[in-house]
Amino acid sequence: MARTEPDVRPRTTTNGPDGLLRRRHTLVVVLTFLTGCADAVGFLALGGAFSSVMTGNMVLLGMSAGRENAELAVTSGSAIVSFVVGVLAGARVAGAARPGDPVWPRPVTRALLLELGVFLVFLVVWEVNLPEHSDNVDLVLLMLSAAALGVQSSAIQRFGVPGLSSTYLTGTLTSLIGGVAARSPWHTLRPKIQILLALMTGAAVGALVAVHLTGWAPVLLLVPLVSVIAVSARMPQEPAVEAPGAP
Repeated sequence: MARTEPDVRPRTTTNGPDGLLRRRHTLVVVLTFLTGCADAVGFLALGGAFSSVMTGNMVLLGMSAGRENAELAVTSGSAIVSFVVGVLAGARVAGAARPGDPVWPRPVTRALLLELGVFLVFLVVWEVNLPEHSDNVDLVLLMLSAAALGVQSSAIQRFGVPGLSSTYLTGTLTSLIGGVAARSPWHTLRPKIQILLALMTGAAVGALVAVHLTGWAPVLLLVPLVSVIAVSARMPQEPAVEAPGAP
């Protein structure tokens, strides 16, 4: 009886290096959509500050001093402090990038679970205080949202990929324009375009919900996050092999 040789030909699968890197990028795009939603809700419905754009909040804090606007100072300053607390908590849970890390390390998902817990508190506070929130409740909600996105920011840093972020994207825009000017290949520009479009789309959807469907705002923040957690929990944990040119 002839012996059958094992099939050792390489296979391209969704769990191969390219597939895993693309999946990670897609999940980061979804988290960036969440960021846009949260920033729009925070700015339009929670006192006029941002949940993730700390550069903008620092500008608002400076403006509040020049305009002698104590309310704006409290709002923007509270968002900054809450974001910092979220970053510290997220960094403690997610840890730092290590040699031999998988494409999506488990601590990243654990940090996102922490973010989910903060947003669940956000949901309870939001719904209990409908149909209208007092200024104090709005401030608490903004602080919760900023803390959650601070956790998310630290979680993405665990990947150890320079320039990869779902919360602070001025560098992404700068890199994109620089790449266009240098006539970089399309496959290096596409991931940056996707991230920026996700942010703007999320902001548009978040603004629509904040203005016209106020009660649904927390759901808009929870659904993308739960989806990312569900998918990332099934990501393989073998050491990553970065594919050249992959996002």
